[in-house]
Amino acid sequence: MSPTAIPLATASLVDALYSSMRTRIVNGDIAQGEKVTENRIATEYDVARPTAKACLERLIVVGLLKRSAHKTAVVPILDSEDIEDLFFVRSLLESAAVTELAVKRIPLQEILRTQGAIESAAEAGNFQDQVAADVDFHALVVRQAGSHRLLRAHDLILGELQMTMGLQSAHKATSAGTIAAEHAGIIEAIEIGDSDLARRRMQMHLDGARLRILSSMRDAAQDSERKSD
Repeated sequence: MSPTAIPLATASLVDALYSSMRTRIVNGDIAQGEKVTENRIATEYDVARPTAKACLERLIVVGLLKRSAHKTAVVPILDSEDIEDLFFVRSLLESAAVTELAVKRIPLQEILRTQGAIESAAEAGNFQDQVAADVDFHALVVRQAGSHRLLRAHDLILGELQMTMGLQSAHKATSAGTIAAEHAGIIEAIEIGDSDLARRRMQMHLDGARLRILSSMRDAAQDSERKSD
């Protein structure tokens, strides 16, 4: 192995490779607009080209990379219209999921474990762990609703959702416990079987995230303008 190769956990090689690349993209270590090739992945991780290709294709499927015909894959650059559209779709899917959970009173053991991870990360001030736990929470909410088609639709936007949480520092723009508290409120509404309350709390939660991201993007654009003057 190359002495400069990035180490991988002892799991399925493609899974471990995908997990590492996903984290780097979500955290902004690989920036929006940056090119990602099979050769780059193979070289940086010292893996075979077929393994790198499998990882690349998986990143494209979840939206963490985009590639047009015969073009190199790049990390997508999300603008305000992308954010508005993404959250429009996200709100439809996740509001439907919490409504279904509340109506059916589905057990929430896995979601509660993820909520514990969010609370621990918030208390420790660990931003990366908070983002990862937040992604898991929302993915589990949709998965637990029990609709394969709903889950498939959510999976299509999951990569872009991860980017908004990581790259735009959504969690850093609010107090450490806010997101954990909002999730706890959603869980409470589901557990008491109040589908309307669960849906409203999810919508408020997502509206807050959307507004924080848009505000962060405006601030970044203004800083860029000031530096260019």
